[in-house]
Amino acid sequence: MSVAAPIAHVPSGSIPGVPQPTPTANLPKKSLAAKYRGYRIEDLDLAPALSITPETSIATALALSYDRDYSQLTVVSAKTRSLLGYLDVEKIKNLLRSGTISDSDEVKKAMNRFRRKGKVYKVITPDTPLEELDEFLSEDGREFAVVTDEKRRFVLGVATRQDLENFATRRPD
Repeated sequence: MSVAAPIAHVPSGSIPGVPQPTPTANLPKKSLAAKYRGYRIEDLDLAPALSITPETSIATALALSYDRDYSQLTVVSAKTRSLLGYLDVEKIKNLLRSGTISDSDEVKKAMNRFRRKGKVYKVITPDTPLEELDEFLSEDGREFAVVTDEKRRFVLGVATRQDLENFATRRPD
């Protein structure tokens, strides 16, 4: 009859020869992409988009962004509801501090307009795979993607790199 040797307590992460799990936040982007393979933008559970018009005051736009903790607001035509551009809240705060704009100015004075001529836009919908969103956000340092319906008639949400990272870290392995 053999007697088992007592098991010594070894602190987690220090067993020689046994690889330890790597925290998700430190994984390279390709490993994160593997984490959300098969999922789509609809799985991110994005908050509904908050769209404003070019005639909205800067003060109102900022108040709306603060209420919902949004860093970008989409700007749509008051008549057609077509997407015209976006308002970057950090940029607006900097323009206000420098005196370039005032809070009574209209959004059209400071919004970022989408260039439409000669440019083909990638349509990002709730059915777009997260791998495609990751690739899109990796191009040219993009910070967000506007999520629309297939025909680009309605703005449904805004997806950010942070949304992707949050999703990847909360997914079970």
